[in-house]
Amino acid sequence: MKHWYSEWKDFFFLWFGQSISQLGSRMTAFALVLWSYERAQTVTSVAVLALCSYLPEMLFTFLGGSVADRVSRKAVMFLSDLTAALGTLALLLALAMALSLAACGDSNSGDDGSAVYRTLYSAEVETMNYLTTTTANNLEIPANVVDTLIEYDCYGVVQPALAESWEHNDDYTEWTFHIRQGVKWVDKDGNEVAEVTAQDWVDAAHYILDAKNDSGSEYNFEVAQVTNAAAYYEYTAYQLALETATDGTDDNGNPVKLDENGDMIEEVPEVSADDIGVKATDTYTLVYTLDSPCSYFLSMLCWAAYMPVNGEFLAECGDSFGTSAETLLFCGPFILSTFEPQVQRVMTKNAAYWDIDNVHIDTIQMTYNAESSTLATQMYLDGSIDYADISADLLTSLLETHSDQIHYSRPDVSYSYWYLFNFDPKFDEEYEPDNWRIAVNNENFRQSIMHGLDRVNALQAKDANDPESLLSNTITPLGAASASQDYAYYGGLDKYTDGETFDAELALEYKEKAMAELEAEGCTFPVIVYYPYNPNETNSDSMAQLVEQQLEGLLGTDYIDVVIQQGNESFLTMVRRAGNYGITLCNWGADYSDASAYVVDPFDEDSSYSFIYRSDDPETQGYYQQYLDLVETALATTDDIEARYETFAQAEAVLLDHAFAIPIKTNDREYSFSKLNPLEGSYASFGFATSRYKFQHVLEKSMGMEEFEQAYQTWLEERDAALAAAAES
Repeated sequence: MKHWYSEWKDFFFLWFGQSISQLGSRMTAFALVLWSYERAQTVTSVAVLALCSYLPEMLFTFLGGSVADRVSRKAVMFLSDLTAALGTLALLLALAMALSLAACGDSNSGDDGSAVYRTLYSAEVETMNYLTTTTANNLEIPANVVDTLIEYDCYGVVQPALAESWEHNDDYTEWTFHIRQGVKWVDKDGNEVAEVTAQDWVDAAHYILDAKNDSGSEYNFEVAQVTNAAAYYEYTAYQLALETATDGTDDNGNPVKLDENGDMIEEVPEVSADDIGVKATDTYTLVYTLDSPCSYFLSMLCWAAYMPVNGEFLAECGDSFGTSAETLLFCGPFILSTFEPQVQRVMTKNAAYWDIDNVHIDTIQMTYNAESSTLATQMYLDGSIDYADISADLLTSLLETHSDQIHYSRPDVSYSYWYLFNFDPKFDEEYEPDNWRIAVNNENFRQSIMHGLDRVNALQAKDANDPESLLSNTITPLGAASASQDYAYYGGLDKYTDGETFDAELALEYKEKAMAELEAEGCTFPVIVYYPYNPNETNSDSMAQLVEQQLEGLLGTDYIDVVIQQGNESFLTMVRRAGNYGITLCNWGADYSDASAYVVDPFDEDSSYSFIYRSDDPETQGYYQQYLDLVETALATTDDIEARYETFAQAEAVLLDHAFAIPIKTNDREYSFSKLNPLEGSYASFGFATSRYKFQHVLEKSMGMEEFEQAYQTWLEERDAALAAAAES
């Protein structure tokens, strides 16, 4: 008698084998879905994969049944499973090849061994017309494909670029540039179109300063006080207004032109484009004439306003200029060879570039991905790209696992931040503006807050990992201006540059002095310190809370009551310029490399910052007059940069010595994976110099924190030497 399992053994054998086969198939299908999404980062890829998976079953099921009825079932099963196995093997081989290619990609080499740099972008450009746009995103491509008269090396020292040399007259009102000969404009295919000449800068200026072109860069000519630049812009704006004007009369019955609002259009004297102080005196000589001395004019030349354009090509393109790779010409280190909006941008090395030996990247591949901020980190770790910002929520965990590949950026000093006291409060009565006015004019009160503020503690809101790296001790940050040394070491500023203002014991001493003096003046305690914060600044609310807790904890709530409040979304207009604060965090960015950019504009008479000039306190006004006198002397010193910076630094020291402002930080530093050395690129705190890829090499792997810190310290030493050498030359 046969056992039951003998009768069923063939079934069980078949069932077991089929189960294993089905399990493998299901796992393969699931794995393919995950793999497809991971590689393509789109749901569409998953849908296409599913369609392709089910399509054979849909097409061949009936045919397979017919064959099975005519052929041995065992043979059909054997051949089917063999085909599946061979298909899986083929897939594994394909994946292995793909991984091998990815590994080759990790070396950042093309098929010919060229250096390739791959990155993502999520914000598409609005235009590449560098003659009209002023935004960093729109200028990223032009900065790399069109050269300027000068460029900055990695230490922030000016170097010749399209201008081989230059000179100025004695009072710095006339600057003459000698254009490098033989530099070519090329198209997207690298074909030579024309030679770069001095007229290219003249044509660019005429276009920018014609109001009909609606450029935002006319401001840069105004700042430099280029002769008749502002006058020509106003005249063209007047002519533009007349095109839509209507006839009317003034109060005396005289005929006038009215704008769309019914307001009278003021007549503007005629100014010709030929009157603008930008001239090509010959093919290779360019002259800028200024209305006032400007010893720092060179530092303005990395703004879009001072980029060249081929006038003939510009006229041919008309309104389409800068809308595609075909409507641009290139004279920079790279060519925009591919531009597919919301797909990809590809910049390739310009074979005709005049300084090709300093272009070390052959291809820059920029791929559009709307979710790059969340996907970039994983894509970098997968070897798909070569750069990824690391978000704050991932930083701590990634530092534990990948600290050998993570580093922060070189300090970004394009903006300086400081806490500012308001001497003309315009806030609501509930915050006691009159009482604040008494308190803020007392120097001991201001000093108690200055020395009582633990700035490093406050900066934890910006960088919990290394808050001290953000700290800035002067209003003009390190790296913003320099002569034979960094400006921050002139005029007694060094005691702040390398020092620390936080001193709990000293702060309490100032508190006792302030309370005695203020009580005698009728001031009531606690003094409300009204602190609105900017909601547009990342983590500004957390920073305000830390300041509140720390100051009240040290100085006592019997002395001050720090009231923090979210400021208006239009913070600049509704809070800072309106004087709607007691103390707040302000920021300022420079347009050029001169101490005046930070020391004058935010604090000068009629400024829209601290309103020191509106104080009616004799002591406050006395200190402020010291500052004004030093500024006046510094501004008049145009022929001696060392004396100019020394005097400006003395003026800034007055502001700090008497606690009119409390410096705290520069721009936040970014943590990233990057196969570029951040210390190799051009360095400047203004313009688009830091957006350029020239001078940079693609690394095999990202620098780690320790490696970067060592390299950074070396860079600082080398920068000091470079500045000193440049000052002597």
